[in-house]
Amino acid sequence: MKKMKGSGRGKGIGRGIKEMKVRCMRTNFLKIKVCINTFMIFCIIIIPITFSRAQQGRKVNDRKNSHPGIYSEKDYNWLQFNFDPQHSGNNARERKINFQNVNRLHQLFKISLPSIADGAPAYLSNVKTMYGRINLLFVTTKDGHIIAVNAANGNIIWSHQYGTGQYTINNGSSPTYTTSSPAIDPNLKFVYSYGLDGYVHKYKVEDGEEIKSGGFPELCTLKPFNEKGSSALAIATAKNGTSYLYVANGGYLGDRGDYQGHVTTINLSNGKQKVFNANGSNVSVHFVERPGEPDCSAVQSAVWARDGVVYDAALNRIYFSTGNGPFDPRDHDWGDAVLAINPDGTGINGNPIDSYTPNNFTELDRRDLDLGSTAPAIIPVPANCKIKELAVQSGKDKVIRLINLADLSGHDSPGNTGGEIGKNIKVPSGDMVFTTPAVWVNKKDKTSWVFIGTYNGLSAFKLYVDNSGMPYLHLEWKQSEGSSSPIIANGILYCAVSGNIRALDPASGRLLWSGKNIGGIHWESPIVCNGVLYITDESGNLSAFGL
Repeated sequence: MKKMKGSGRGKGIGRGIKEMKVRCMRTNFLKIKVCINTFMIFCIIIIPITFSRAQQGRKVNDRKNSHPGIYSEKDYNWLQFNFDPQHSGNNARERKINFQNVNRLHQLFKISLPSIADGAPAYLSNVKTMYGRINLLFVTTKDGHIIAVNAANGNIIWSHQYGTGQYTINNGSSPTYTTSSPAIDPNLKFVYSYGLDGYVHKYKVEDGEEIKSGGFPELCTLKPFNEKGSSALAIATAKNGTSYLYVANGGYLGDRGDYQGHVTTINLSNGKQKVFNANGSNVSVHFVERPGEPDCSAVQSAVWARDGVVYDAALNRIYFSTGNGPFDPRDHDWGDAVLAINPDGTGINGNPIDSYTPNNFTELDRRDLDLGSTAPAIIPVPANCKIKELAVQSGKDKVIRLINLADLSGHDSPGNTGGEIGKNIKVPSGDMVFTTPAVWVNKKDKTSWVFIGTYNGLSAFKLYVDNSGMPYLHLEWKQSEGSSSPIIANGILYCAVSGNIRALDPASGRLLWSGKNIGGIHWESPIVCNGVLYITDESGNLSAFGL
């Protein structure tokens, strides 16, 4: 047996086994090497390609998904507060939400913003961003942010902030703030937003790059600690084709400090600006705080209505209202008045082109009953109406008036008092009016309607014309539930109050739908655009409701 062990056959078997082991080891090594190489190829090439395709897929989905708010070539825009330069609140372009499906609205998203946006969003469709073509919402927050949000899902695309900095209200302890709303340039390339530094800023819509040329950022006030940007930014294109941006300034709550209400008009073609001061209108400058110069001895007369200024295309004029302050045309002071100026921000001989002031202006000033808590709302009139350019004007005095925009006081000149059309009407809810009325023409009978919201009520008025051709408003219905500035979209009335947003039949007030999942409402108001309802609230949220 020992001899057998050392035989050549035994050695051959041993060598064969060793060779088999070596071959197996080599094979296993090669397999391991192949696996490692395959894994490295997978990590280096396959994963990035897959990830890239996934990213591309997300962009495609952002573009083509049928979810409401996703980009479509048929989408339209909501470029400024209450839809148009007249701030009518009437969106006749909406088609997706109608009487048949409005009751199917449900919440699509609810996001938290860095701060409260106490106004209304602006909306721009088909924006080419790094994420593909999407629809964007823009909001201005109280702490000076401008935020671009994907209208489909609430994702924040970009943001900037010009905050309170070293400024405090009336140089006290409270930080400054704004309740302004943004506006989008008619060329659809830029969005404008009010900053707490006293300037209005210009940004590219797609990525938020700030434009610092052509006059921007544009000065709006040299006293941001005393003068507040309360109103929405507004844009109008005059008859000569020039577009202007309007920035209104007033004072902070309590009417303290050295402030003068004014409107800054900015020519968007060249950045040049004009200032119309409601106190000291003969001086077209931004006043400084006294004892500095230039300053004005008169104070207040804030321009602070939600919509700031309105544009009447037929007359090619800008209209705005002022709050408490001295009314003395001889000293160029225009408190508690409705003023008309040219689209370029100029008046005549240091005065407005025209003005309306109630006969009881002294009482309004003494009792803090600003006429300028709301601005004129232009009402379309039928052919048999003698007053062709009609508007409704209310205020903190709880009165609703009709005024003739072509001749505000009936004297064809500024500086007079009175001149209302017909009898004044008391606000049905008995409240002060701080909102912008919505104006609607019923397609069925071509009648004009006005909807006025207050903290404790919503009223619907229909325009009639008497046998002599004079217009008057008649209350058609009212509700005890309040409303911020209401809007109309595709013949449906939308209004918001704390904790509830609702859709109504404007002709009857009948409830069509309501949504409860929103926070408190101060001056926040909704927009409806391309089948989605958007609104901000006092909890710092932005909510979207769709079909």
